[in-house]
Amino acid sequence: MINWGEIGKQFQHIPEDPMLFHQGIFLFLFAIFLIGYSFVAKTKGPREYFIIAFSAYFYYKASGIFLLLLLLTISADYLFSMWIERQQNERKKKWILAAGILFSLSFLLYFKYKNFFLLNMDALTGSKHTLSELILPIGISFYTFQSISYMVDVTNKKVKRPAFRNYLMYMLFFPHLVAGPIVRARDFLPQLKKKFSLNGAQFNEAFYLIFKGLIKKAIIADYVAQYSDIVFSAPEGFSGSELILASLCYTLQIFCDFSGYTDMAIGVALLLGYRLCLNFDSPYKALDITNFWRRWHISLSSWLRDYIYIPLGGNRKGFLLQLLFLLVTMLVGGFWHGADWKFVFWGAGHGVLLILHKLWVKFSGKRWDNGWYNALSWVFTFVCVSLLWIPFRASSMEMTWNIYTRIFSTANLQMVWAVMETNPTLIVLLILGYGLTLIPSIWKEKVVTYISGQDLLVKFAMMIVVIQVIIQMRSSVVQPFIYFQF
Repeated sequence: MINWGEIGKQFQHIPEDPMLFHQGIFLFLFAIFLIGYSFVAKTKGPREYFIIAFSAYFYYKASGIFLLLLLLTISADYLFSMWIERQQNERKKKWILAAGILFSLSFLLYFKYKNFFLLNMDALTGSKHTLSELILPIGISFYTFQSISYMVDVTNKKVKRPAFRNYLMYMLFFPHLVAGPIVRARDFLPQLKKKFSLNGAQFNEAFYLIFKGLIKKAIIADYVAQYSDIVFSAPEGFSGSELILASLCYTLQIFCDFSGYTDMAIGVALLLGYRLCLNFDSPYKALDITNFWRRWHISLSSWLRDYIYIPLGGNRKGFLLQLLFLLVTMLVGGFWHGADWKFVFWGAGHGVLLILHKLWVKFSGKRWDNGWYNALSWVFTFVCVSLLWIPFRASSMEMTWNIYTRIFSTANLQMVWAVMETNPTLIVLLILGYGLTLIPSIWKEKVVTYISGQDLLVKFAMMIVVIQVIIQMRSSVVQPFIYFQF
């Protein structure tokens, strides 16, 4: 018998159960979507309307009534860009751009930062403001940055204002909508003019990315999260050695979780005939912090470079100001991640590390030149990055300091071995996860070639096996993607 109640639920927003890429229901609905898409893929207009409709449905399932807020932002951005294009006076253009940016930022500032500002005002003045419980619209940080980049690029004539349908498609496109990557209009809009094509090589690449993303997110990230969640929920009850292990778990978790989402997003987009930008390039292989930021969350780091660092002056105003601009840029990046001093501390930490690296290169002239130097550089970079993930996971700055204190005062080698002996499955998965993260690129290419060379039936069987492993290993609650909160 057909359960109409369950079918009806698929058209409702359920706050405690947002639609996620790695859920069975999404894979089922996406399969149905692809069947329908096959009938309209060759025709430009119907294809775009079909994607827009599914994207609106997808965002409604993820964020409910906030779909209206997203549509309001999209409409306002488009009107501002139209107004900018019609102006001949450059000064007026800048004022309109400023108004457009302020309008887009106003929603982000209200939903994400209102309580933060009020709490800090109360701490400074002794006043007492009533704090409202605000639900953060999923993906608001991503689509706000995307809308700002569009308006700036229109003002600077790096992109022409498209038809409204095309802009709606660009902003609503569901693979990148809720957790990135942050897509530039100048990269995405030209693809709308091309005919749909999906050859064998593109299909194999898409399958590999979705397959890899599922393994990263639903097997590795979700499993190691079970340990890090326990430890970080009450760190005062664990030794420094256990906190180190939990930190290593979270370092792997946040990479596999976010890059796994990105892999699936790029793979899904590729199946639809569109290519999204690379967002991760083996960041834990980085030999210095500058290289790390060229590999980690590339769409955000390049956005910060192009719309914060370079407009401030970049490296054009002298070395000392360059260092200051680096620090300011990373503070903005930290604050973008969340309305809490722990994120500001994270951004400041990375800013200081970038400054130290610039100073080291300038005055020592040292770069990657030999095995020992490279190895020490890698260890130093990885340790710093891992330690700076702690405020990301800790509930407050106070807890962050407590964890740092316990790590550096109570950790000992004997306890490390004891922890490893009592958590063999976790250790195996950590070794596997970091091994896959750090393997040479040429080995990855061989894996891609092997998987791509299998026929469709074998690929289907591989996916079934992965889904079965996910079902066996996951906790009773499906873990949301970490970057949904940003």
